[in-house]
Amino acid sequence: MDRKFDQLLEKHNLKKTTPRYSVLGILSSREMATSQPDLEEVLGKEIDRVTLYRILKTFEEKGIIHKIIDLNGTANYALCQSECKEHEHHDEHLHFNCTVCGKLFCLNGTHLPPINLPAGFKAKSVSLIVSGVCDKCSTADD
Repeated sequence: MDRKFDQLLEKHNLKKTTPRYSVLGILSSREMATSQPDLEEVLGKEIDRVTLYRILKTFEEKGIIHKIIDLNGTANYALCQSECKEHEHHDEHLHFNCTVCGKLFCLNGTHLPPINLPAGFKAKSVSLIVSGVCDKCSTADD
């Protein structure tokens, strides 16, 4: 995994630091998007809040992660697809926010239909969030 992170940081001309490796490790190990407060909790005192904020901001600008705002208005982060570049995200996929457990999932395999905008309009990003009950929470009710 470290080699993958090495290549990712090199590709984006970023220094290889322990805090960056830690954030990448957490985000890559999860099946859902993760909020900054959740990252702070997992990291403990390993990384201070300002450093974490800077890492997330840099990673988002470089096209390493993308931000999704959940139903509570909290920013969550997930790794981008390999097509993303600096200031050019290609994460036009569906996001699913479970109303029971609160988890936010990237549904990369779900394709969005083309969006026809009026003449003169240009989309910079597309965000679509579906809310409902995830597979784990729906089976818990059975």
